[in-house]
Amino acid sequence: MIYVAVLALLLALVSTGFSVVALRRGIRRPQQSEGAADALPEDVLGLRQEVAALRAEGRDALKHLAVVRYDAFGDMGGHLSWSLALLDDGGDGVLLTAIHGRSEARTYAKSVADWKCDQPLSPEEEEALTHAKP
Repeated sequence: MIYVAVLALLLALVSTGFSVVALRRGIRRPQQSEGAADALPEDVLGLRQEVAALRAEGRDALKHLAVVRYDAFGDMGGHLSWSLALLDDGGDGVLLTAIHGRSEARTYAKSVADWKCDQPLSPEEEEALTHAKP
């Protein structure tokens, strides 16, 4: 019977300790009112600046991509030829094309600006560019 009473007392003390910790975490400090950016700790402001910098960097990243595989010649199989579009958020980037034949392979690169290319595009390159658009 004494063991049960001691165990109940220990459980009560532990739960009281957790309650005190929870209450302390829930109390707001008066200088940190919601909506006041100047009242935020420096580390939060620093994190906001880092997030803004990462978002700005991300706009220039080549993150829109599409690959189209195809047979460039009727006597070839296996879809060994391909066109790859690599573009950023503004539609600037590059189109890469590799055409594989029986005796040779050729690779082409075409620059893209604002989702358009100054050079003529093959149907497969057009398809890759279309699939890369968000």
